[in-house]
Amino acid sequence: MKRLFASLSLLPLGATALLFALPLSAWELDPERSRVSATVMQIAPDGPIPRQHEVRRLSGSASTNGTLELPLRLNQSDVVERLGPLPPWLSGLTERPMATLTTQFPPERLERLEVGESLVETLTMTVRSGNNVRQESLPVRFTKRSSAEVQVTNAERVALDGQALMADPTLRSVMLLLGYEQIGDEVPVRLDALLVR
Repeated sequence: MKRLFASLSLLPLGATALLFALPLSAWELDPERSRVSATVMQIAPDGPIPRQHEVRRLSGSASTNGTLELPLRLNQSDVVERLGPLPPWLSGLTERPMATLTTQFPPERLERLEVGESLVETLTMTVRSGNNVRQESLPVRFTKRSSAEVQVTNAERVALDGQALMADPTLRSVMLLLGYEQIGDEVPVRLDALLVR
């Protein structure tokens, strides 16, 4: 199992550290079929309660050398839906990037895949959030579904550090808005994205 430390980039609930490995400029994430889901274990007086969250509409295109820069916004998550309409002074925050994830993948490896074949690549993810910069390694599986589609998923189980999530002031504020005063030590996350051209 891979355990990652939380950062704002994993907004909300860290989903994002997994996502973003686009290998070619001709490839881009299909926003309608690209998401990260997370399971948060809420610690309540009656016992732990599992809660599901998602970051959806992931989008981005890779440069010719396989570099992807992906801004992550609050409005891509289900947090806004769960909170309901926000006051006007807060609505602008949902559009602004809260974090930016950058990674690089060797484009030639994806091109050499035959339909039905997979490859696992350990990617270095750089996450920038305000003045904070973190790097994490993440094993990602690429499976070629057709000449125009590649499925991107976790290559192994990944869990974010729940206590580190709650220690981040921005993420803690979001968690408190959602009603979480205390969460479990691990927040498992799952990537399910589709590259298309």
